[in-house]
Amino acid sequence: MANTDRMEKLVSLCKRRGFIFQSSEIYGGLGSVWDYGPLGVELKKNLKDRWWRAMVHARDDIEGLDAGILMHPRVWEASGHLAGFTDPLVDCKQCKQRFRGDDPRIRGTPGQPDAQCPVCGTKGMLTAPRMFNLMFKTFMGPVEEDAAVVYMRPETAQGIYVNYLNVQQASRQKIPFGIAQIGKAFRNEITPGNFIFRTREFEQMEMQFFVRPGTDEAWFEFWRHERMGWHERLGIRKERLRFHQHGTDELAHYAKAAYDIEYEFPFGWNEFEGIHNRTDFDLSRHQQFSGKKLEYFDQERNERYLPYVVETSVGADRTALAVLCDAYHEEEVAGENRVVLRFLPSIAPIKAAVLPLVNRDGMPEVAKRIHDDLRGRYTVFYDDGGSIGRRYRRQDEAGTPFAVTVDGQTTQDGTVTVRHRDTLVQDRIGAGAIAGYLAERVAT
Repeated sequence: MANTDRMEKLVSLCKRRGFIFQSSEIYGGLGSVWDYGPLGVELKKNLKDRWWRAMVHARDDIEGLDAGILMHPRVWEASGHLAGFTDPLVDCKQCKQRFRGDDPRIRGTPGQPDAQCPVCGTKGMLTAPRMFNLMFKTFMGPVEEDAAVVYMRPETAQGIYVNYLNVQQASRQKIPFGIAQIGKAFRNEITPGNFIFRTREFEQMEMQFFVRPGTDEAWFEFWRHERMGWHERLGIRKERLRFHQHGTDELAHYAKAAYDIEYEFPFGWNEFEGIHNRTDFDLSRHQQFSGKKLEYFDQERNERYLPYVVETSVGADRTALAVLCDAYHEEEVAGENRVVLRFLPSIAPIKAAVLPLVNRDGMPEVAKRIHDDLRGRYTVFYDDGGSIGRRYRRQDEAGTPFAVTVDGQTTQDGTVTVRHRDTLVQDRIGAGAIAGYLAERVAT
């Protein structure tokens, strides 16, 4: 069941604390385009770095790639995006709103007198569906002519496929091996929405794993469970994660099998990662359209074949939203409402806040020295504005797991208190031990 109140509170917090802002807000905003603020960019970077470590640095069978956003137009012809990357578009002639033709809110058949607009409620004013290509088109060079048309990539996967032999030969990898990439993609969505869940500009974290035909089903199962485990290790509650297996009527044209990993967002269960068995569809199409042989020669088996591909594709923005939704908690502490983001410490934008209890008696000077010592190793924040309770609450809303407080006792014996965000327990430790204390608790 949708919880719009909870979502509205989260969106408000994200703006207030500097996680996410509406793009071009001073001009009234730009539809479903968002800017990441100081805390948001740190959170998203931590998620991307964690994914990269798990997929590339921790394995010897996956290589990294950063392909260009603009590609030869024939790439999108080969992939099927030019002909088939479309959605049915319906207009209401009364209120001028636009909808997908399969919008479940539409009653009746668009284009017929019984069709009712889901916004203004007028009957008979919805147009018949017409197909709408989701790719952004632009022009390369100084002249806007058909020969210069290029597209903003709608996915990052195709850059991996056209580079698969380059990477394999340069890295001397043998099948099975993978190629990972993090990058921007663009889709001219008809009905974007739900904050950063469905946007026109977004970031993907994709890995394409190339395998020998016949071994694809085993690798598909391996990566399906591996990816679910990665999300669980982010600290996301297991009861809010589930698999959705695609039925035969849901499978994409390129897929032999597919599972979505879904999260229970405040607006309902929705997919934020897909695991697909793409067979040899992509490589065979690029081989056909480019005229270049993309077969792999397997020396051990003395045979040539086009590898099958097992894909893991996760949205960085959707993962950030899932983490934010799962971390958001409201509770009552000492008769007051407390809002807290319970991030896993390793992905929290700020690892520790350094706070002088009061702005006198040498406490700010000691606190600044501690802050300056820590910031070379961790993202830390110094705050001396307002009461200590108010500052704690600000850090709770930022998801900061630890708050180091310099008080009167610090000036006497060199110890500080470290407050835990989730339990509110305070430990007393030596100022010189803070870096080690944090290292033990934010590493995983």
